[in-house]
Parts: sequence; structure tokens; C-alpha cells
Amino acid sequence: MPPRVRFAPSPTGYLHVGGARTALFNWLYAHRHGGTFVLRIEDTDVERSSQDMIAGILDGLRWLGLTWDEGPSIGGPHAPYFQSERLDHYRAAADRLLKDGHAYYCYCTPERLRDERERAEARGEAWQYDRACLSLPADRIRELDAAGAPKAIRFKVPASGAAFDDAVHGPISFDGASIEDFVILRSDQYPTYHLSVVVDDTDMGITDVIRGDDHISNTPKHVLLFQALGASVPRFAHVPLILGADKKRLSKRHGATSVMEYQRQGYLAPAVVNFLALLGWSPGDDRELMTMQELIDSFTLEGISGGNAVFNTEKLDWMNGQYIARMPIEDLAAAAKPFFEDGGLGSHPLVAESRAFHRLLELLRPRAKRLTEFVEQARPLLTEAVVYEQQAVDKHLSSADLAGHITALVDALAVATPFDEAQVEAAVRGTASARGIKAGALIHATRVAVTGRTQSPGLFEILAWLGRDRVRGRLAQLQEFLAARVP
Repeated sequence: MPPRVRFAPSPTGYLHVGGARTALFNWLYAHRHGGTFVLRIEDTDVERSSQDMIAGILDGLRWLGLTWDEGPSIGGPHAPYFQSERLDHYRAAADRLLKDGHAYYCYCTPERLRDERERAEARGEAWQYDRACLSLPADRIRELDAAGAPKAIRFKVPASGAAFDDAVHGPISFDGASIEDFVILRSDQYPTYHLSVVVDDTDMGITDVIRGDDHISNTPKHVLLFQALGASVPRFAHVPLILGADKKRLSKRHGATSVMEYQRQGYLAPAVVNFLALLGWSPGDDRELMTMQELIDSFTLEGISGGNAVFNTEKLDWMNGQYIARMPIEDLAAAAKPFFEDGGLGSHPLVAESRAFHRLLELLRPRAKRLTEFVEQARPLLTEAVVYEQQAVDKHLSSADLAGHITALVDALAVATPFDEAQVEAAVRGTASARGIKAGALIHATRVAVTGRTQSPGLFEILAWLGRDRVRGRLAQLQEFLAARVP
């Protein structure tokens, strides 16, 4: 039977890196085996869930290319795919567990539970629910019901405990004594995570549950619920957590964690997918750059590591730079253009005209690791007045004879024909030779004149791209700057 897997995020936040990696592993597994990828929204936390968060999750998955076969906006045979619309399913399952003797009503107040826990902690003991309501006399139950006392439903954990064979970690077992009788339906008639996820996985025919290591402690409860409901227990695969460079769980303090924030920072979706796939999984060889199809063809649950993965931003930057370097120029232009528009440069003639824009991107591409860096590098080339960095002034504009050198360069560039890389290079080097100075000194000063910075793409390529008139104007600005510094 082709596998059916699911990604079931809670819309209490945007799609984060860990969730995106889990979704990707599920998606790759389904596509590798001709299966079905189900998207389900676990929105029973009404107070914290929002439509904006749901939209953000869907947008993040779409940006990564992780389209779903069943779920929101497209439906499917097991609709609805929002837990808030499936409450009757959970209540029916809870009633069935009560009827079959696998669950019981609990009338314990939050105050009692808190007091019992605090007393146990004071004794230095771990506390589990003491089954105070498991054997309540019938007259006491009638008395409580008549008074309208709130009641939850707890699952009665068997002494035998639970065991499962994890596809990543191997056999895992839990003794019954280590699992307390857990609540499956709260007194407000809303299900807990344990009940809703098992009922949904059963109703939707999920065969494989691929999720984070932080769910291992939940899995014995889920195994017991599957068994009590007479349902097939899916295969579980718990994937390693993603840690920051400090080996602590990835969070906002490590930088962006929302997937769409990486889009805003100028990362390419294929690069992010490639990077996420290799966080805790290996194709079995030393490949690092892999297309989506190559990931599909290589993905196995056995390739998932049991150890936690470290999110390395430098590695992501390198990988993104590799994807930028390999992009067809038309695709790169389409990807970069929105960033120029956001930066207020979209209407510049050298950006609006496709041939000039393509030449600009090719000029900047070798030094760019993110799409945002194209804008940062291009800005001094696209603004009329050059702003000189103080470091550049101190380092390259301090020569007493520089004004004369620049005047000579202006004259040489005026007759450079055609105004291409070869001719402007000859003009610069020829001027330096004629003036008796090192070519590097004039090159650095000219770079500051046209960019205001100490570093840039190749100077001769920049001069040729700017054109004769723009270069003359920038050199004239430098001459004015130098004249104003003369005592």
C-alpha cells in the first residue's frame, strides 16, 4: 500500500524551520514511494490560533514547493482538514472509549491536582495522577453530576505499557507505571492533542508518522489509543531536533526561524529545501547540492540520523550562493527584481532595461550569497551622488598628488574607444605608468570614486557597465571632493 503521511502544524505561530524540515521529510517520503502527503491544521487552541498564522503556514509550504495532496483549499476524501471542524469525531471517540472501559470521568478540580503535585514535589517525588476518580461510588458520581461539576475524560493506561519500533531509533518501550492516566477530553469538551491526533490519523488512514524527537514521550500514549480504538498503529519515525550553534534548541535568539523570513532575507527556496534536507539526513554519500528530484530519489527513513542537527547559517549562505551562481540569468533577474523594487531602485533605467540589468547581475553575482546583497552592492552604482566611506577616504584618497592623477585618468578615459573592459583597463594602467605610480594605487582610488567603497566587483567591469558619461561624472565629483580638502 502506498504510504499516507501528514504534516499537522498548529497555527499558533508561523511555519518555523523545524516544522518545515518535518514537512519536507514527510513530502519526500510520500513522493519517493508514490504516496499521499496530507496537510492537516491542528487549530483546537482557539485562543492562540489565527487565520494569519494559517495563511503564513500555507504560504511557507508553497514557497518551499511542498504542495499537498489533501488538505486546506483543495479538500480530499477525508475532509475537513481543520481540527476545529472535527470536534464531533473526537467526542464520539471519547464516548466510545468510555463505553469500552478504556476511559473514565475525572471530576478532580485544578486546585486539587495542583495541591497534590506541590505536596509530591515537597517530598522530592515526581507526581502522577492518582486515579482518585477511577473508582468513585455511583452515588458520589450522581451527586457531582447533579451539582453540575465539571468533568474531564481520562484514558485508563494498562499495566502492560506500550512499545513501538521507531524507524530512526529502533525499539522503544515504556512501562505502564511510567505513564499516568492522561486526559483525552477536557471539561470544556475540547480534545487534548493526544486524542485528536490519533483520531485524525485513524480517520485519514495515516500509515507513517514522521515527526520531531520531542514527540517520543507522547508516542506510547498514542500507541495505546490506537490499540484501544481498534485501529492500526502507524509506523513512527522521530527525527532529530534542530539546534543552534550553541547546541541549544533553535529559537528566535539564534536569528530568523520563520521560513518566510528567510525568503525576505534573500534566500532561494531550492537552496533552503536542499539545506533543510541535510539537517539530520544524509543521502549516504558526500553530495551537498541536490535538486528536489535528487532528494526524492535518495530519501529514506534509514538515512535519518539519531543525533540532533546543528543549524549553520554560514553553510546556508554558502549553499544559497552556489544556487545563485548556477541560476540562468533570466531566473536570477526575476528573483532579484522584487528586492530592487523594495529597495527603491526598481525604476532605475539600468534596472528597468533588461539587458543592462542582466549585465549588472552578472557583475555582482560572484560576490552575492543572498538576493538582498545584489541591492546592497548595486546601490552605490545606481545612485547619482557617491557617498565615500570614511575608511575608503583614509586608505585610498590621502595621496597629495591624487588630484593630478585623476585629471590624467579623466583625459585618458575620454578617448578610450570603445568604452569596454579592455580599453578602460588600458587607460587606467597606462595613466598609472605615465604618472609613475603603481597601478593598484590608481585602481583603488578610482574604485572609491565610482563606488565610495574599498571593495567592489572588478573595477574595469564596473567602469564599462557604468559607461563613459557616468564615470566622468563620478570622477568629477571626486575632483571636487579633493579640491575642497586642499588647505
